[in-house]
Amino acid sequence: MKRISHHSRLSWLLASLLFLPVLVSGQAIPVTVGMNSEGQWQLYRNGEPYYINGVGGTDHLDLAAACGANSFRTWSPDDAGELLDEAQRLGMTVMLGLWVQHERHGFDYDNESKVKAQLDYFTEVVKTYKDHPALLLWGVGNEVDLFYSNTKVWNAIEDIAAMIHQIDPNHPTSTVTAGLDPAEVRLIMANAPSIDIYGINTYGDIGIVPDTIRSAGWQGPYIISEWGPNGHWEVSKTKWNAPVEQSSSEKAASYKARYNNYIAGDRVKCVGSYVFLWGQKQETTSTWYGLLSEDGRQSEAIDELIRAWTGKEPANRAPAIASASLNGQSKGADIILQPGQPCQALATVTDADGDQMKFIWEVVSESQDIKAGGDAESRPPSVKGLGMRKDSQQVSFRAPQSEGAYRLFLYVYDAANHYAYLNIPFYVLPDPSGEQYQKAIQLREQSL
Repeated sequence: MKRISHHSRLSWLLASLLFLPVLVSGQAIPVTVGMNSEGQWQLYRNGEPYYINGVGGTDHLDLAAACGANSFRTWSPDDAGELLDEAQRLGMTVMLGLWVQHERHGFDYDNESKVKAQLDYFTEVVKTYKDHPALLLWGVGNEVDLFYSNTKVWNAIEDIAAMIHQIDPNHPTSTVTAGLDPAEVRLIMANAPSIDIYGINTYGDIGIVPDTIRSAGWQGPYIISEWGPNGHWEVSKTKWNAPVEQSSSEKAASYKARYNNYIAGDRVKCVGSYVFLWGQKQETTSTWYGLLSEDGRQSEAIDELIRAWTGKEPANRAPAIASASLNGQSKGADIILQPGQPCQALATVTDADGDQMKFIWEVVSESQDIKAGGDAESRPPSVKGLGMRKDSQQVSFRAPQSEGAYRLFLYVYDAANHYAYLNIPFYVLPDPSGEQYQKAIQLREQSL
């Protein structure tokens, strides 16, 4: 599993120490890790049991708190003072991330001076924020194992975690891996024993976590530090290598099952989770990981999170998409169109509250800016001049004239700040022997 997070920071140089805010004063609320009377691992905050129902991201935090989230996760100490204060205002806590540099971004863990400078920087960060009452735990690195070879990174993480325990006795440490590899679990156990909580970023493979972490020998607790729909590397692909995205309704079903079965379902070792992404970003598509739209509308998955976090029904529910087709073919079929070919798409959409719905259809070029590790991607352009004729749940248009891969998007807005979405990949092919199409097929074969 190689999905990833975001907020990579390469300009952390020791000069950054000059720009840290003055020490944050306050009364630390002690957080400890232990076993309860039933033999289950448990976080305790100020002596009281604390189970993490968290979000990954720092946008729309008022909404997160209103939906029942009690914590949020950051990936770096950027704006940490403001975010900790915001958490305190909302009655939330923070897993404060320390962005340990990645080998894949050019960092050399054989360079002792750079490793020491990184440790010195984080030492000042910890001194600055350790007593903030909203601090829950430290996230020492995120997916440093992604495309790496130098295992000295775990020694660097141990030095950071040991420093934290020396300076801040009130908050536990965690480190986060991309998926769950038993070999890495053993490396962390051997080389970073000051890590208290194992963090796992996992998507379609979340079901293997409870058994794998036990068989790998991890004795302590863990968190699911990032989870959500099937990752773009975990789904079926078209002939031209386009990953087939779940609809918002299919994702909602995934969130429900994964929370109930594999997060809340392992209360012996799992002490909570951070769902990804509380916000919106372009990653493969503009809708793949975000729980919210660009303008802050809630997707159907949030309805399931409200139920999981609060045990209550949402006051108003998002629209649901049951099915959609393009020229009679369903999402996931290898839909090949001729340039300018007349097309018709149909969708079946309902709103359980009977809200008025607005339908937006859009054709977008397939992204050519796919990155690893959640690094920033540019959004592909919308294709204009297709003569779209829209009638709520159906649309007619002409296929683009240029050869290439595209997606037809449907967005459905209701009157209560919710939305649903779906996209259907298709390919415009003037000539089956065309070089561009053959290259796309070769890429798919190489990825299988």
